[in-house]
Amino acid sequence: MARALRLAARGLYTTTPNPRVGCVLVRDGRIVGEGWHEKAGQPHAEVHALAAAGELARGATAYVTLEPCSHFGRTPPCADALVKAGVNRVVAAMQDPNPEVAGKGLEKLRRAGIETSSGLLETEARELNVGFVSRMSRGRPWVRLKVAMSLDGRTALNNGISQWITGAAARRDAHAWRARACAMMTGIGTVRDDDPQLTVREVATPRQPLRVLLDGWLEVRPAAKIIAGGNALVYSSVADEARAAALREQGAEVVVLPDGTGKVDLPAMLRDLAGRGINEVMVEAGARLNGALLKAGCIDEMLIYQAPVILGDKARGMATLPELTELGGKIRLDIFETRRIGEDLRLRAFVR
Repeated sequence: MARALRLAARGLYTTTPNPRVGCVLVRDGRIVGEGWHEKAGQPHAEVHALAAAGELARGATAYVTLEPCSHFGRTPPCADALVKAGVNRVVAAMQDPNPEVAGKGLEKLRRAGIETSSGLLETEARELNVGFVSRMSRGRPWVRLKVAMSLDGRTALNNGISQWITGAAARRDAHAWRARACAMMTGIGTVRDDDPQLTVREVATPRQPLRVLLDGWLEVRPAAKIIAGGNALVYSSVADEARAAALREQGAEVVVLPDGTGKVDLPAMLRDLAGRGINEVMVEAGARLNGALLKAGCIDEMLIYQAPVILGDKARGMATLPELTELGGKIRLDIFETRRIGEDLRLRAFVR
């Protein structure tokens, strides 16, 4: 199963909106076939593994990181392929959270006389597909907030300069997380200050994430780098057709989702992204949007790069939030990983 998970990770940048899945076929104590899902619309992991094994698949055990599908999508059901190949046992790391499957694949295999089980290395399998699980079970993508900050929690100087607080190794690592994401998100303040491209450049990737901009009053210039070249989605709270038309001419899409207070409806935005097949969103924004997302309960995970520098109390913080008068109102995090990246420290934490 560990081998199957490593295979599944080869699709880290390519399978969206599908899950990343790997499969290993074992017969008489040796691997006879293996494969992984490479891209949406192409054969699933089980199909590749069965093709590699050929007749040796008969009587084999299939270790697959996600329950085999039982329905017709872009490709036929993998459960049927396993039955036809004569596999006699299927071990899944986890059940498929997709309501169209959700145990039906394993049940179909059992009805065909195939021994099944699930739960082996389930934690690792869920981590690999955390966005897919979130979209299927909660109707919203997994949202990861990335912050590069000083030791005293500052993300930019008071004049807006933030390049570069962390080192080159941390920036390369952050681009690998960008490549994994289905969408990158920022706010109009960051676009005004930095004019970011919001693309993957430091690591090789066959696709670029969708670029998402929250711009309540449609202030972004059509010539902004985030709009250039299309593949951009702008959420606004106002229906300004003239400004929207100028952005559409550059290939961007504009969606109006007001929350009734002049701002973008953040939960509705996440639901809209889920409807577009977006599994994972990575946020790289300023303190205002970071704070708004945290306050609205829209952040699932923090990806924090902390540099061994001090910028002082006049520099900008990571999130604009209401003043607390008692500690009971603090936002709590569960840190589950710390790692040295070059000279910097990378922390990963769940938001409770």
